[in-house]
Amino acid sequence: MKIEDILSPELVLPDLNARTKVDVLVELATAIARRHPEVDRERLVQALEDRERLNSTALGEGVAIPHGKLPGIKRVFAAFARSRQGVDFQSLDGEPTHLFFLLVAPEDSAGAHLKALARISRLLKDDSFRARLMQAPDAHSLFETIQQEDARY
Repeated sequence: MKIEDILSPELVLPDLNARTKVDVLVELATAIARRHPEVDRERLVQALEDRERLNSTALGEGVAIPHGKLPGIKRVFAAFARSRQGVDFQSLDGEPTHLFFLLVAPEDSAGAHLKALARISRLLKDDSFRARLMQAPDAHSLFETIQQEDARY
């Protein structure tokens, strides 16, 4: 699975407005629901909040991969967002989170969901990739940076 199969340029947000964990989830869910009308924003926010209650999806090193499953959708969707200021996302390392990759998967899709999570995790472990994402000037550059890194694997 390639990232560009699940992420569209319209769902790359270069400057998150959110300053709290809940607001990040709402802002990302709103973007997904606007682009994919089959996604119910409120249900998505609830699914994401439920997942965060189990354990934070902030992995450390400024990265979080919030994710949830919903009934009624046919495939995995993603959104990417950057917060230059950083958000307290209860990261494992206690540091602010700057890069967010949200995943939404069909309720019955363990395989696709896990493949997407693994691929995104692998890409975001690279220090230089994270640095390029932080330096990209706009949404177009962010999307191109993600595509270029994704093409390497």
